[in-house]
Amino acid sequence: MDGSAWTLLVVFLLALLLLSWPLARWITALCNGTHPRWMRAAESAVLRLAGVAPDANGGWKPYALALLAFNAVGTLFVYGVQRLQAVLPLNPDGMAAVPPDSAFNTAVSFVANTDWQGYGGEATMAHLTQMVALAGQNFFSGATGIAVVFALFRGFAARSTGKIGNFWADLTRITAWLLVPLSFVLAVALAGQGVIQNFGAARTVTTLESQTFQAPKQDGAGKPVLDAAGAPVTERRTATTQALPMGPVASQEAIKMLGTNGGGFFNANSAHPYENPTAFSNLLEMLAIFLIPAALCFAFGRVIGDRRQGWAVLSAMTILFVAAVVAVVSAEQAGNPALAPLGADQAGSALQSGGNMEGKEVRFGIGASGLFAAVTTAASCGAVNGMHDSFTPLGGMVPLVLMQLGEVVFGGVGAGLYGMLIFAILAVFIAGLMIGRTPEYLGKKIEAHEMKLASIAVLVTPLLVLAGTAVAVMAEAGRAGVANPGAHGFSEILYALTSAANNNGSAFAGLSANTPFYNTLLAVAMWFGRFGVIVPVLGIAGALASKHRLPANSGTMPTHGPLFVMLLIGTVLLVGLLNYVPALALGPVVEHLMLRTGR
Repeated sequence: MDGSAWTLLVVFLLALLLLSWPLARWITALCNGTHPRWMRAAESAVLRLAGVAPDANGGWKPYALALLAFNAVGTLFVYGVQRLQAVLPLNPDGMAAVPPDSAFNTAVSFVANTDWQGYGGEATMAHLTQMVALAGQNFFSGATGIAVVFALFRGFAARSTGKIGNFWADLTRITAWLLVPLSFVLAVALAGQGVIQNFGAARTVTTLESQTFQAPKQDGAGKPVLDAAGAPVTERRTATTQALPMGPVASQEAIKMLGTNGGGFFNANSAHPYENPTAFSNLLEMLAIFLIPAALCFAFGRVIGDRRQGWAVLSAMTILFVAAVVAVVSAEQAGNPALAPLGADQAGSALQSGGNMEGKEVRFGIGASGLFAAVTTAASCGAVNGMHDSFTPLGGMVPLVLMQLGEVVFGGVGAGLYGMLIFAILAVFIAGLMIGRTPEYLGKKIEAHEMKLASIAVLVTPLLVLAGTAVAVMAEAGRAGVANPGAHGFSEILYALTSAANNNGSAFAGLSANTPFYNTLLAVAMWFGRFGVIVPVLGIAGALASKHRLPANSGTMPTHGPLFVMLLIGTVLLVGLLNYVPALALGPVVEHLMLRTGR
């Protein structure tokens, strides 16, 4: 990494620390229910109106059932809006109904906090669909993840109560008092940078340069003209105008980042100048992705009464994140090894002496693009400001690995921290086995029941990724979507399933995934990758809440010092990544070796 990339990384981490520390106090108040009385009164009124007892405090099963029911209804709602958008208002460009398989995939995707998009947003979704269905779920799916980590916090903090809270109350206060205010502030800031916010139809403008292209010739009835051999006849055309899509972008961009959702209003996502116009907006968007996950680490320490625990978890995340940034930026700045020796001019400079700029925005460069790629895949966000498919093999492997770790390096809002705490439970279990002592974490004994649930939570996503990749590789419908043969094509499939099962949403865009086969396969991976992890985590929260909190003694292993941080990092790398090593060897590793040998 060069000096400018290091400077950007340091500025990013310092700004993140300064912003997340005070936010943690507010998140702690929301978790503990100590926020202002007038807010609690407003919540109670809304909950009573919905038929929910505001002060209800139940175990993990009612919490899980309420969560699953809410998200199932959300899936049906998003699906219905897409299918009916042609007859709904706020559709100035006359968008047709979304096809059933694509609508199903998108509904599951946005409810599962994945926001995988097999379509071009500006060419498929009406303004109402973008605002009510998609942006609405950006709030609710983000709030769902935070609610789950709140429940786990209470499990660690509780003293033999078995109670982890009220899902409906958590969902309401997180949405109303955390996500909405933060999104409003960020939306205004982004609009000030040039992100558009309107309800207009696409505007036709005259281009600075004309474009000449070949297009099928049509007769007076609008049917294609064929030659004597039955082949379409083409004619030369010149375009001097372009349609620029409009819409309420700034408001959706804000919650897309803060909720670690990632779905773009435009197909180019955060590489589009209407979504991410300046270097400063780029920094704001990266900070927004990590803001709540970082603040949750500090809030964790506050809720359980030991702030050192939050610092320990945050330290492990930061070390892994910095290593990932160094790896991806260094790989991209080194460039393509197959091109460098071939492009040397008389002065001896290589063709890619400035690094691999393919697929990256010139206004951001390699440093900001590489940092963004690490941020968005360390979190379960999936927003992109460059084409990950155009990264070098090793550079593209870094986002892939960050997702395969379970996106516990900061991770999604709530999802990253509860994923890391599952690894912390595994770490103390392993340490307990080594020293012959019953494992305990934060005063709670870790026994067979908790380990079974933790094992399920850790193994769900590798099973979905590897089994789904195998199915796609073996099926003709799966191979038909691959644009690039060989190792890179395999990486495209592996990336898609990894992104879906880990609820990220970014893609190696060489894969044509908007087909009934991939829409169905990826939807299954997204649903079970989300809720197949959440349910065991809630089960662990309930089990911990039923246990006595034991006082620390001379035999208790400290879980706040450097030794535990290193143990936690080792557990994440060993348990989280080992399942994927053979698949990585078949994809990006093979592709890198082929480039090194000039093949």
